[in-house]
Amino acid sequence: MIPIRRGVILPFIAVLGVSCSSSSSTSPATTSTPLFVFAASSLTKAFTQIGQDFHTAHPNVTVTFDFGSSTDLASQIQSEGTADVFASASGTAMDTLQSAPGVTDRTSFATNRLVIITPPDNPAGIASIDDLAGSDVKLVLAAEGVPVGDYARQALKSAGILAQATANVVSNEDDDASVVAKVTAGDADAAIVYTSDVASSGSSVRSVAIPSAVNVVATYPIAVVTGSTHTDAATAFLDYVVEPAGQATLKDFGFGPAG
Repeated sequence: MIPIRRGVILPFIAVLGVSCSSSSSTSPATTSTPLFVFAASSLTKAFTQIGQDFHTAHPNVTVTFDFGSSTDLASQIQSEGTADVFASASGTAMDTLQSAPGVTDRTSFATNRLVIITPPDNPAGIASIDDLAGSDVKLVLAAEGVPVGDYARQALKSAGILAQATANVVSNEDDDASVVAKVTAGDADAAIVYTSDVASSGSSVRSVAIPSAVNVVATYPIAVVTGSTHTDAATAFLDYVVEPAGQATLKDFGFGPAG
């Protein structure tokens, strides 16, 4: 197993009104079916709420979430084979699993955009993406290979300031949650994260818009992982995410529709 920074693991008791085993036999009504959902760090708060709602709607499934970098989670799934559902912030990370071990029912369920965040007092006076190239700006990004880090570098390149801005990077973080934490701790003047991170952070950060012309739209896919021993429960969770109740929750946490 490759070393990664493990995400928060949150269990929920949920109920599925149909059989939730990998075989055609019917599970006893009192049997709890375990379901392991690996999801991008940016989905932590939205999926926590969705997990609670799924708990209310589907009583005999125990859902455990593992949140982290989509790229790291994909590698972990390949090495351990423990996931039933994968929700990624990156089509590339999902493509990795498409090759091995395989996925089924792949569908896009949300979109996200980038935004600059600063501490509330904005000590470096960041007012636009161009300001990230200024002298003495302490910038934090997610590391290369982490979807939000790759998207941020793409936006900086489109703005024509990639070299200057990356020269200001004081820390490359494992995921978007760690990037936000650096800003809220006062360790950075600015960072680039998802708009959903701002929705979840409240007044602890200040946001600066990135123009659409250089912004990046991240499309989030979700799928059942081939080899899941609980495909009925996995499919039920996936369906809940893409249906109106799940979509409304995602909207509340700053995500856009899939298209």
